[in-house]
Amino acid sequence: MKITLLGTGSPLPSVTCAGPSTLVQADNQFILVDAGRSVVPRLLGAGVPLPFVGAVFLTHLHSDHICDLNDVITTRWISSPAATTLPIYGPIGTKKMIDGLLAMLSQDESYRLNHHSDLRAAGGMKVEVHEIEAGHTFSIGEVKISVHATDHRPVAPTIGFRFEHGGVVAALAGDTIPCEGLYEMCQDADFYVQTVIREDQVRALAPLVPTGERFLDIIDYHSTVQQAAQTATKCNVKSLVLTHFVPAIQPGAEGEWHAMAAEHFSGEIVIGPDLTFVEK
Repeated sequence: MKITLLGTGSPLPSVTCAGPSTLVQADNQFILVDAGRSVVPRLLGAGVPLPFVGAVFLTHLHSDHICDLNDVITTRWISSPAATTLPIYGPIGTKKMIDGLLAMLSQDESYRLNHHSDLRAAGGMKVEVHEIEAGHTFSIGEVKISVHATDHRPVAPTIGFRFEHGGVVAALAGDTIPCEGLYEMCQDADFYVQTVIREDQVRALAPLVPTGERFLDIIDYHSTVQQAAQTATKCNVKSLVLTHFVPAIQPGAEGEWHAMAAEHFSGEIVIGPDLTFVEK
């Protein structure tokens, strides 16, 4: 199994970090988890053209995690030799969001259908939405997936995913604070991928930005670096993979983030730029 951090950014625009998105590769399956800003170019950077992506999973419906889903749907459709259905799995509310997204794309779809006979013959965009909840289990090929509740309130519902293949387990949490669903998902995982913030830096930056009070609100519902490391220790994971850095890591400062996590977790800690990957 290979886990690639396609985008390690956050809602804050960055010239170096794409928005939050992670690629899971196992058993010839390519599964996209979240679809943040610039995910399509990052997929190319990972050597995975969009037609190869077999499914999209959404942890929640915050804009930074879904804002380029329209690009995923459209580009996959127009770059595939034959139109295939794109399954999209997400929490309750995903169908309403996708319906609105497809309505937004309908004019562009009509232009392309009018212009390209092969697209007309295939029948237009094909998206299949599955709204899933904690407790659901299913498989894609030989990859077993279980769905777990996370805690990103007031955003609700939010979910994370446990992927299992060939004896390897990867837990992808999305935005959450520590909670029982997170612990269940991460127990004995080989890889635990967690979005994180630096609370000390958020508090230091808040007085310097016009939306400082709103900026402070993110502390309420994101795991800090320390909390992610504590979860990794509690759940006996082998490798902690950090992403969705708030604020963005400054060049040369990776060691500082690593040291903060290492105070609470003695296993492997992975911190890196977009397209960093782990594999087992």
